Amino acid sequence: MPQIPDHPLRYALANELHARPFPSLKAPCFAAYVAVKREHDAAGRDREADRAHLIALLDRHGAPHPQPGATHYSGKIGRHQLKWESHTEFVTYTLFGEGVMARAFDPAAFDVFPEDWLAEAPGVRVSSALIRVEEQRDEEDISARLSEWFVPESLAASWVLDREALVAGDFRIDQAGHMRFAIFTAPGIGKRRVGRIVQRICEIETYKSMSMLGLARARSLSGRLGEVDGELSRLVGAMGGQGAADATLDELLSISAELEDLMAQSSFRFGATGAYEAIVNQRIAVLREERFGGRQTWAEFMTRRFDPAMRTVKAAERQLASMSERAKRAGDLLRTRVDVERSAQNQALLESMDRRADLALRLQQTVEGLSVVAISYYALNLAGYFLYPAARALGLSKELTFAALSLPVVALVWLMVRRIRKSMGH
Repeated sequence: MPQIPDHPLRYALANELHARPFPSLKAPCFAAYVAVKREHDAAGRDREADRAHLIALLDRHGAPHPQPGATHYSGKIGRHQLKWESHTEFVTYTLFGEGVMARAFDPAAFDVFPEDWLAEAPGVRVSSALIRVEEQRDEEDISARLSEWFVPESLAASWVLDREALVAGDFRIDQAGHMRFAIFTAPGIGKRRVGRIVQRICEIETYKSMSMLGLARARSLSGRLGEVDGELSRLVGAMGGQGAADATLDELLSISAELEDLMAQSSFRFGATGAYEAIVNQRIAVLREERFGGRQTWAEFMTRRFDPAMRTVKAAERQLASMSERAKRAGDLLRTRVDVERSAQNQALLESMDRRADLALRLQQTVEGLSVVAISYYALNLAGYFLYPAARALGLSKELTFAALSLPVVALVWLMVRRIRKSMGH
């Protein structure tokens, strides 16, 4: 029986929902995590360079390669389990190992990533972390360990997932260059639930770090935005004066172009920051935190330390958009003023041309009048000399002959000139 054809991407898109399974972990264990991002144009990077770097690590352990074009990979390398993921702007490597070192957060735990291999990474480190997972102890013992391992001022610790685990971290970079996070799990907790908790912590840290890139961008813009705001206010204030509107419009267009350029350079970073912030808050929400020993929760830490940074980013984004809109409105108003001034100039020019046309017409009429006189003078002389013999035979004097001919000759010349002018007018 014939079936309805499937969309070409139906299976690929359905499988994508199951392509990144959580690791299965059992306490005690540890995770070493690093996120790598190309410093500039990370979204448009050569992703084959990321895969080549992954393959270089796999080849050291004789591990199988990922599929061509893969965006994620899980496999065993040596005694550890590797999880690799490629994201829009960065790639992450997480190595999971059994047991924990006697010394908490010993930098040697990160040696699972070869130093020379890390140095060849196609990008820079955005974040790295060591995560220590132990079985739960009594609360006093946990509190003592947290006080020893973390900075109390910024320590965030809370029960999660119906008290099946306790997560803690101070979000500070230690002397070895890594973040530190501790997880204490309850007896009988499932391996996949432990894996989900570790994965959530890695995601919270990474997306928090990526979000903070927006703050750096906002701070780099703040100085120039203040200068541009002053220039824009000065130009808008000058619009009501009698200065040269064309020069003001040129300055305003220059500012508008600069603002558009700043928006183009910042729109992706600000948009990404908003998306990363939402992921951070969502990942914390799914942990279902409960307070531990009167300490701040992760959500409270983010409210005090992270949210103000995100508000700064949003304020810079709004300021940039507002200034761009102000410059656009001012430019429209100034263009209207320039158009009105030019229309007035054109009207004055037309009136001047009308006056000149009137003068030309009067001059033409004057010339025509003089031409009638001149033509009449010559015509009268010709007619007088032509008719004078006949007039003398009739006993008429020369003066009388010219006097008799003057009026008809002038009338005849005037009619002739008038007819010529009418024919030229048609």
